[in-house]
Amino acid sequence: MEVPVLDGAKLTRDPQGLAAELGAAARGPGFFLLTEHGIPEALITAVFAEGDRFFDLPSAEKARVAIDATNRGWAAEGTERLDPEGGAVDRKEAFNMGLDLAADDPRVLAGEPFRAANRWPKLPGFAPTLRRYFEAVQALGVQVMRLVARDLGLAPDHFDRDFDAPMATLRLLRYPAGDPAAGIGAGAHTDYGALTFLRTDGVPGLQLRVRGSDAWTDVPDVPGAYIVNIGDCLMRWSNDTYVSTPHRVLPPPRPRRSLAFFLDPNPDAVISALPGTGAPKYPETTGADYLRSRLEATYG
Repeated sequence: MEVPVLDGAKLTRDPQGLAAELGAAARGPGFFLLTEHGIPEALITAVFAEGDRFFDLPSAEKARVAIDATNRGWAAEGTERLDPEGGAVDRKEAFNMGLDLAADDPRVLAGEPFRAANRWPKLPGFAPTLRRYFEAVQALGVQVMRLVARDLGLAPDHFDRDFDAPMATLRLLRYPAGDPAAGIGAGAHTDYGALTFLRTDGVPGLQLRVRGSDAWTDVPDVPGAYIVNIGDCLMRWSNDTYVSTPHRVLPPPRPRRSLAFFLDPNPDAVISALPGTGAPKYPETTGADYLRSRLEATYG
């Protein structure tokens, strides 16, 4: 199952043609590689460096910003099980940030779902670097959702209002080296949101399941490209026009780092079958209710 490479320069040069290529990938492997995306490599390198600084802190220091119910903070190794069939506990650690809000933001004070201040470690430069990256990938995500709208026959700005203050999560990940027979880096799963934008350090380990079989295939590494995949929320929104594909991370041959940006919609976005996709296969829900249901399953 080939993962296609899409030229992000077409976002401005040929958006309709790029939308058709995205649609074919979304109906096929559920994954594609996006080059010429406009995110500076220097910024990506800086975020990897900040992740290294954080993960190298003593566990007691990282525990000061342990992950909370708003999906922000540090997830220690052995605290997650992504495989919905009850597979092995994941061998990875992570740091999550979301939309950056002040503690006195009206949305936080009102208790809106997944609205909170981020849990920042005491590392000078860490928060500003991650904020810049979050904003850059969020903007890219909105552009790609406009391609989704075009492909599905909707106005290009159809999703803009649903992603202007998203429940997006930037997740810095580190996987220890290990023997594949001894466990799993991240168990087989599908992502929860609309789209995932992943950058890795080039160390292998990410695999997707070949559709209609039990076989797994490596996701290729194209220097400078984002690995983008369809999430369950967008699959549901598109009434199964698009498909999310199970994937996993094997214990890598050497320590592996990645930056995953999960683009979930606004909390109040209505997730129901889009026009032109046929009779609804799923009951209507909201972005917040759907994300909450998935996180509860992950953390037990």
